[in-house]
Amino acid sequence: MIRQEKGENWSIVHVVDDNSAVRDAICWLVEQVGLESRPYASAQEFLAKCDSKSRGCLVLDIRMPGMSGLELQDRLRTGFSHLPVIIVTGHGDVPITVRAMKAGAYEFLQKPFNDQDLLDAIQGALAEYAEIWKQEDERARVTENLSSLTPREREVLQHLGLGKPNKVVAYDLGLSVRTVEGYRASIMSKLHVRTIGELMQIVLDAGLVTREN
Repeated sequence: MIRQEKGENWSIVHVVDDNSAVRDAICWLVEQVGLESRPYASAQEFLAKCDSKSRGCLVLDIRMPGMSGLELQDRLRTGFSHLPVIIVTGHGDVPITVRAMKAGAYEFLQKPFNDQDLLDAIQGALAEYAEIWKQEDERARVTENLSSLTPREREVLQHLGLGKPNKVVAYDLGLSVRTVEGYRASIMSKLHVRTIGELMQIVLDAGLVTREN
């Protein structure tokens, strides 16, 4: 079972295949197990409608007019590095299989494939990548919260992140202890943390200070 936070869309299956019958069949199949499907008739259509923030799993045919599935897979390695790809094709010769797997394909299935094999691959990919997406989303949230800090709050945060008590921070920055306490409360509110330990971890993860400091 894939755990998601409210509002997240990790269980989307993007189906890219120029054959409408195959495309519709795969979409129908994944919807029967409670997943959301999004069909695309070409690689170009997928790129036009999705971006690096897209989540889910990509079920991709290889031989399509215009941009091939392998070419799309190459494009995904730069902008969509955390979107697992499952190749489904009637052209499963060894060189194609090797190239797809080297490019990071999660699974390679040759048509006609077993429905359960495809569902197992999709569920496996979504489950494996769920933790990656959770970490990415958390980093994005922290970055957004950090951007809301004023320059002075950011300066105070760097000192607090070194484990300095309020009195020392106040002395270093030429502020009163009460003023530092006010900044600290504001910082913790904006970053949605409750303890100084959580605050210090954010500072380290964001690279505002290093452990050697």
